[in-house]
Amino acid sequence: MTAQHNKNFPEFYITAPQPCPYLPGRHERKLFTHLTVDRSQALIDNLLKGGFRRSQSIAYTPHCEGCSACVSVRVPVDEFSPGRSMRRITNRNRDLVARPVPAIATSEHYALFRHYIDSRHGDGGMADMTVLDFSVMIEESPIQTFLIEYRMRPPSHLERDHPLGQLKAVALCDMLSDGISMVYSFFDAAEDWRSLGTYMILESIERTRRQGLPYLYLGYWVDGSRKMAYKARFQPQEHLTADGWRAAGDI
Repeated sequence: MTAQHNKNFPEFYITAPQPCPYLPGRHERKLFTHLTVDRSQALIDNLLKGGFRRSQSIAYTPHCEGCSACVSVRVPVDEFSPGRSMRRITNRNRDLVARPVPAIATSEHYALFRHYIDSRHGDGGMADMTVLDFSVMIEESPIQTFLIEYRMRPPSHLERDHPLGQLKAVALCDMLSDGISMVYSFFDAAEDWRSLGTYMILESIERTRRQGLPYLYLGYWVDGSRKMAYKARFQPQEHLTADGWRAAGDI
């Protein structure tokens, strides 16, 4: 019994300091552990619900000295109601069809990802990702993971023979016991007018609600970071504190 407990209990490590990608002049460190298929699924689920994020087979959380700017955020989907601007974004994308598919990387996915990175994040940490790196990001997961593809809706007279339209966006998601966690998303950066990043979150909120799950997990919001400011738009939301998950307005 002791051996089984030791096998399932994760070993944690701390990374060396690196420049913070969100707040200039600061450094970040991460606390991380390896996720393997022989770990208890309940353990992995609790880590991810408790503020850790998953990247392939690694679960990590910020562990920065003297800084607590990174805050885990989730949306209680039954309480969420989109405002006028968000409803307009949904209407702009009525010509898209959202479809969950297995987490299997394709050349079509990689082409869209490459275009997105080159257009938006050419100097970021993903700029040098090869097609093999991309496949690992999509496919390596010890838990239930899936993709949501957002494609153009074909004309009604072609829908039966051509069910798959042009790919416009992709969201990589983890299924948790109490919700869906959005791991990473990318989209056609040439169509800014669609606000596809916002639209994917709105669609995922509704997807989570339809599945009878209470939360959509959005990862970390970083106070003072322009890159993360968009997450604050999805209200009401809950933040993970030292006392557990609490409504953002009560903190």
